[in-house]
Amino acid sequence: MTVDVLREPTRADRRARVAVAVLFLTNGALFANLLPRYPQIKDDLGIGNAAYGLAVAAFPAGAIVAGLAAGVLVRRLGSARLAVLGTLLTGAGVLAAGLAGSVAVFAAALFLAGAMDAITDVAQNAHGLRVQRRYGRSIINSFHAIWSIGAVAGGAMAAGAVALDLPRGRHLLISGVVFGVAACVALRHCLPGPDTEPAAVEEGDGTDPGPRRPGKEGARPRRTAYVLAALVLIATAGTLVEDAGNSWAALYLSTSLDASVTLAASGFIALVGAQFIGRLIGDRLVDRFGQRQVARAGGFVVAAGMGLALAVPTVPGTVLGFAAAGFGVATLVPAAMHEADELPGLKPGSGLTIVSWLMRLGFLCSPPVVGLVADASSLRVGLLVVPLAGLLVVLLAPVLRPRRS
Repeated sequence: MTVDVLREPTRADRRARVAVAVLFLTNGALFANLLPRYPQIKDDLGIGNAAYGLAVAAFPAGAIVAGLAAGVLVRRLGSARLAVLGTLLTGAGVLAAGLAGSVAVFAAALFLAGAMDAITDVAQNAHGLRVQRRYGRSIINSFHAIWSIGAVAGGAMAAGAVALDLPRGRHLLISGVVFGVAACVALRHCLPGPDTEPAAVEEGDGTDPGPRRPGKEGARPRRTAYVLAALVLIATAGTLVEDAGNSWAALYLSTSLDASVTLAASGFIALVGAQFIGRLIGDRLVDRFGQRQVARAGGFVVAAGMGLALAVPTVPGTVLGFAAAGFGVATLVPAAMHEADELPGLKPGSGLTIVSWLMRLGFLCSPPVVGLVADASSLRVGLLVVPLAGLLVVLLAPVLRPRRS
């Protein structure tokens, strides 16, 4: 096996890391500016929980439809340029959703936003992994932590706009312009050249994990397919929990627990805020305990925290429950993406694209399922999907890497 010498990142590498962080921040902030507005939009459109759940599912549906095109577009446009283009179009879709005067327009705008968000997600992760290879150690969790900062900032912006009674159109236009300009500035500092450059070293162990992956000896297609399927389910569980905060936290707090509109936004903010903390310390936790143990512990935290919040429903307890859920799933999606990208027997980038595409099923299936259960029983019962997702992660955690000796 080829061995590379670990090198210090150059100034261009550091600038590229900051630029990718900005792309993750804008991606998290744009859609988060819309989420606390969902209860108002639902009331203005006069729709029930089932119709609302189906309309909100247009976002992941767009992501499913467009997701597989991301790999081709990355090769044609480059990951950095594609990420910025996707960011601008996501902002346009979010603005259109906020201004929608009918359920059809609302769903169509979310479909566009979801399609562009999926393409942006693959592109920014591809460029982030490219920068990580330049560093020769894991930094992918830090990018996802920055995404969580963007989500918290976007949610806080939306809560402030609601408190100030700022019209949705004006609020979302300001958000789109601010974060669109930031993404365009970041593009100037991304890595130049093609996205197919050779990898450097993996997490400082001195081995080269790059394009040689398809040629690894002993790669078993059946085992690879099984691990890839498990990684998809782990990532899907993470996105399903995220969607509970995105689509239902504010609605559950405001309708089922009679929280004010401003206070209802704290459920989503708590989830993404705790998720940020988990991602901020995620690399150190993984290095010390291994991704397997971190994921298993996270699944227990999700199941116990949100399960207790639903068993004893109070506003403070529910906010803490969403925080526990966000902390528990913090490293799941980055871990699944990174490990899928390293699977033997797959072309470089194939595992990342497959996991990123299929994990969107969590976003696609969760809103209508929770909505239908909520109409048939209650939203409290529908949100049981969150602790169940935590238990699924506990069961599938063995496919992840243990702690390195």
